[in-house]
Amino acid sequence: MTRFAAVAFDLDDTLCRHDHDVDALYRRAFERAGVEPFSEPAELWPLLDGPPDPDDRVGYLGAGFARLAAQYGRNVDPVALAEAFEAVADESRVAYLPGALDALAAAAAAGPVGVLTNGPEKRQRAKVEALGLDGRVDAIVYAGDLPRRKPHAAPFERLTAALSVDPAETLYVGNSLGYDVAGAHNAGLRSVWLRGDPDDVAEPYRPDYVVDSLEELAALLTEGCESSGSESVGDESEEREPGSAGSGGAAAGTEGDR
Repeated sequence: MTRFAAVAFDLDDTLCRHDHDVDALYRRAFERAGVEPFSEPAELWPLLDGPPDPDDRVGYLGAGFARLAAQYGRNVDPVALAEAFEAVADESRVAYLPGALDALAAAAAAGPVGVLTNGPEKRQRAKVEALGLDGRVDAIVYAGDLPRRKPHAAPFERLTAALSVDPAETLYVGNSLGYDVAGAHNAGLRSVWLRGDPDDVAEPYRPDYVVDSLEELAALLTEGCESSGSESVGDESEEREPGSAGSGGAAAGTEGDR
């Protein structure tokens, strides 16, 4: 048994990742924009500023292309490249992260299951359908269609209302400290940080639990939060009992909506 009345998940880079042939996608974007390719895809991602801006994905990508073009001394329209990239991307090309199905099943055994994504339904719906999430969760909230997105409390409040659960008894799982962990804290939910690198540290945030894979999350939900080998990661003076569920590896992406 677990101590949670409900479990909810972020979508991109938490439950799923893009399953594109990135090299082919990159070439198609340059071809669509009428620009001769001048770099490799891996060179673009480090030039992007944090997670995507749900309000301006073209501007977000365009800034990266602008920096890349400057490094290569190319005179191109970075916005046109970003628009082309968005046009050729297939949002239905997604795959579950390892352990995601087991984590969803363990969550369902604990109570209602939800998904909260910062993206709008018009983009995220294709992912939901490709993954068959409608048949696996009880509520999906698309914060991209709300006045406020994560880390604001409003999307989390919409989610717990849809699940008919107390926020304090709800566990939210996500890969972003600034969006998922911070947002859950602001709305009074407990949080699990799915970190992409075992060497990453949560500070200055304080997730209740830290896992390095969804397999660890499934074990945490199945065995309960008092599992042996837990390691504190939060403020031990609070009533909550933050902990870590071990080590391993979790995939992290660059293109999803936090």
